Amino acid sequence: MLVVVAPDSYKGSVSAIEVANAMERGVNRVFAEAQVRKIPIADGGEGTVEALVASTGGALRSVEVSGPLGDPVRACWGVLGDGRTAVIEMAAASGLPLVARERLDPRHASSYGTGELIRAALDAGLRRIIIGIGGSATNDGGTGMARALGVRFLDAAGRELTPGGAALANLATLDLQDLDRRLADSELIVACDVDNPLCGPRGASAVFGPQKGATPEMVAELDAALARFATVAQHSTGRDVAAQPGAGAAGGLGAGLLFFTPAHLRPGVGLVLETVGFADIVRTADFVITGEGRTDFQTAFGKAPVGVARVAKTFGAPVFCLSGGLGQGADDVLAQGIDAVMSICDRPLTLDECMRDGSVLISNAAERLCRIIRAARARR
Repeated sequence: MLVVVAPDSYKGSVSAIEVANAMERGVNRVFAEAQVRKIPIADGGEGTVEALVASTGGALRSVEVSGPLGDPVRACWGVLGDGRTAVIEMAAASGLPLVARERLDPRHASSYGTGELIRAALDAGLRRIIIGIGGSATNDGGTGMARALGVRFLDAAGRELTPGGAALANLATLDLQDLDRRLADSELIVACDVDNPLCGPRGASAVFGPQKGATPEMVAELDAALARFATVAQHSTGRDVAAQPGAGAAGGLGAGLLFFTPAHLRPGVGLVLETVGFADIVRTADFVITGEGRTDFQTAFGKAPVGVARVAKTFGAPVFCLSGGLGQGADDVLAQGIDAVMSICDRPLTLDECMRDGSVLISNAAERLCRIIRAARARR
């Protein structure tokens, strides 16, 4: 018997790798002879590096980079098992968790550290780079990232602008002379699960700015500054990207990558599953267990468990989702290839108790599920 466990993380509680290990323990308590194939996954956001490195037998690396407000941070990135692909997360260098709530400053926060991660991958001789761009603290259109790769952003007097999105209101010209030439020979694949344009009511500033500390006045200021950036960058690069779906992702980093690198944007879950070769793994599975921290109506729109189910269903494998909690619309996933969804909680628990005991709850839930499966199979 082949059982594939392919969970996302239970954010704030259990990493995807730890979830997979817990599920394996539960499966083995019922099906002792089963071969359990563990494929921790992610959707391009937090945990993508760890999941892809673990699933492909790669290696983690780290480098000191500049955080969103210029403070040095130690950021992890990875080399996949093929030895030629790097994977980085914007959140590791320019992420919201790196800035205390009282210090959030979307007008001045910079994505420079993300550019430093890209540069570290290039310095390691890697020319295929997967970039997860969820969870940013920045709203600078990816200009910080571009600075780290050699682009200069100048005002009308030829002076270099200060970091951050607000300064882009004074942008007059770009100097692309020192843009890292290695990018021309590289492939950058961006895991992006939003379709927001750079500017406007659905743009980076209006939709994502408030969670980064932007007031309504700041949102208007930053949106206008990004519009100025888009005009100047289009003139300098010949690329019209501001209205492209995903350009507004991660404070406009999507646009910056499209303007200054040979990047293309892909839905995160599909990219991760393709990278780990999930279709080949699940082809002969007897059943699949996936899971996430909370399942609700949003899951049906392509979050990790549904991505897993869509691939598994092409081979007729039953798919079960073990969730930390079930919210409104959780049953919507049943129309997306998941055969059953259930909570890991076996009794009334507080949120703190659920998060503290996550691994035990997951393994016990996997065991209960497998006992049901065993009983059903015995009736055949």
